[in-house]
Amino acid sequence: MRLLDMRYIALTLCLIGLQSELWAQSFGVELHNTLMPASGGMGGASVARPQDLTSAINANPATLAQFKGTQFLFGGAWAEPTYNVTHDGGVLPGVGSYSAKSGTPGAAGANIGVTQDFTALGLPATLGIGFLSTAGGGTDFRDVAASNGTSSELVVLEITNGLGVQLTDRLSAGGSISLGTAFYDGLFVGQSAMVPDYALRGSVGFAYDLAPSTTIGFYYQSKQNFTFDDAIRLELPDGGFDPIVRDIKMSLPDNLVLGVANNCLMDGNLLLAFDVIYKQWDNADLFKAIYDNQWVFQAGTQYSSGRTRLRLGYAYAENPLQSNVGISAGGVTVGVNALQYIQAQMAVINQHRITAGVGVVDVLPGVDLDLFAGGMFYDSQRFGASAASLESYWVGAGLTWRFGRGAGERLPVAETWY
Repeated sequence: MRLLDMRYIALTLCLIGLQSELWAQSFGVELHNTLMPASGGMGGASVARPQDLTSAINANPATLAQFKGTQFLFGGAWAEPTYNVTHDGGVLPGVGSYSAKSGTPGAAGANIGVTQDFTALGLPATLGIGFLSTAGGGTDFRDVAASNGTSSELVVLEITNGLGVQLTDRLSAGGSISLGTAFYDGLFVGQSAMVPDYALRGSVGFAYDLAPSTTIGFYYQSKQNFTFDDAIRLELPDGGFDPIVRDIKMSLPDNLVLGVANNCLMDGNLLLAFDVIYKQWDNADLFKAIYDNQWVFQAGTQYSSGRTRLRLGYAYAENPLQSNVGISAGGVTVGVNALQYIQAQMAVINQHRITAGVGVVDVLPGVDLDLFAGGMFYDSQRFGASAASLESYWVGAGLTWRFGRGAGERLPVAETWY
């Protein structure tokens, strides 16, 4: 198939490639802590008192100070969405009428981390290092001729180093820096290949104990800019290929996140957590053309009984899809119809998610086990000549090994500081 407007091809290649199977539980293309072993059962709530170390590494670095001794976590999850697209045809060159389910299989996400405190050296600090799945996925409509063979993949992995410092009995502060590696392959029309890029991203955060039972947390996360150099060589109307090899640009947005956690109920055995995320899509290349800034609300609870932890969670995310798109994205003019078609390929429209989980401390000596599952309710929306629907579920688990001084203190949630 040949599209007459090569600028439309370039943008479609980029944005369709960002359609994520991991949207099964994400906000935009970002996962935050929704696939972490303990936070995953609490709707992702983890900004003030995270219950697993990878949630502290990936989110508020100040909370790393809550982890003692040497701890190592290996976690993973499987996300399985059902994503359908319907297009009426007749408004875009080369794209006909079709209705189909994406053929891309479910996606696996891994999260691995280690923390080490320095109290043995007289330093009230904890270092955290993690290898984290943060964004990505793909779609596949190659078996539908009218879709023009739409098929692309994106994955973003982060190596994150964070440090949390206990400044006073009540206040901790922290910072982290992430080196993200992204891989993109957009096979729509033309010659393309899996193209890598890397970019830095930073976070700074604070945690403060308002009372022995109440902690508030806040962190800011900078945006992350990727450029996929020489990613696509476009097909020309005469069947040849454009001599210009084009770059594709993408940004993950900067985020402002506030959370509170309290365990004053049931003799300190009931932990309640609530987080608010503000995602600034208006600052993100390409996404700002089709998304508005987005509010996300996460609520989770954990009940502790002996060695057992029972967890429930709920998350509400605003639908970020713009109702009135412009005619350009990423500096490329494509027209309203093209942008609406792209919105249908990236329809992060679902607002409601529920989760549950269970944890067992010392399932083996010094080893904790966490299990979680969640689901995202069905939703659908029309975008001009296109429509999309999405529903999903996900499951995951993690093992945490605790070693050395202080490792028996899994989390100081019920400790009195003053």
